[in-house]
Amino acid sequence: MYKLFKIIRAITYVMVILILASCSSARMTDTWVNKALIISHPKKVLVVGLTENLTARKIFEEQLKTELNKRGIEAVESYDVFESTFTSLKQTEKDIQNEIKKLTQDGFDAILISVVKGVDEKESYSGDRYMMDYYWRGFGWYYFLYQDAYFIDGYYDRYKVYHIESSLYNLKANNEKSLVWVASYNLVDPRQINSSVSNYVKAIIKSLEKEQIIPNAF
Repeated sequence: MYKLFKIIRAITYVMVILILASCSSARMTDTWVNKALIISHPKKVLVVGLTENLTARKIFEEQLKTELNKRGIEAVESYDVFESTFTSLKQTEKDIQNEIKKLTQDGFDAILISVVKGVDEKESYSGDRYMMDYYWRGFGWYYFLYQDAYFIDGYYDRYKVYHIESSLYNLKANNEKSLVWVASYNLVDPRQINSSVSNYVKAIIKSLEKEQIIPNAF
């Protein structure tokens, strides 16, 4: 019986490790909408991922472009629009305004931009972010899950939480009052870029659809 118990415990631990290694989640923590400025479904959107990680930027912009295209919106990645010097060198306010002028001349009516605003280091018991009903199953189940704290080195799990902000600007409005929508997200434990970005993009699209800023997918 004790041998079976140890096998079950080992399997549980391995499953938790696999989950931690492969999953991330994007959770919206706050949002705001300027109802007076909502574009009646933007026609042409520039997608900007403001990060020095070029791989993450490209994946984010491509995935968001794809999702917007599915909803009948023309979307263009910033790395296909901005000159390399625009992102590699510090720009003045005048330089940025000149770039905005070019965008409006090229038919863009909105910009959707995302930026990482901070990163927190967290520590928790392994698995406690994924098993939310154990409190109600009695002491036996609770102890079964957490007894590994006695036996396994590194049982405490360290992970990162990225605080990301996404904003949508109306290029046809007054520059000082052009913010249409902004939302803050916590991206938890983004160990794999593709899946992490995918979760984040889904969260953005869901919020924009809920606020009826963009239509549902065709």
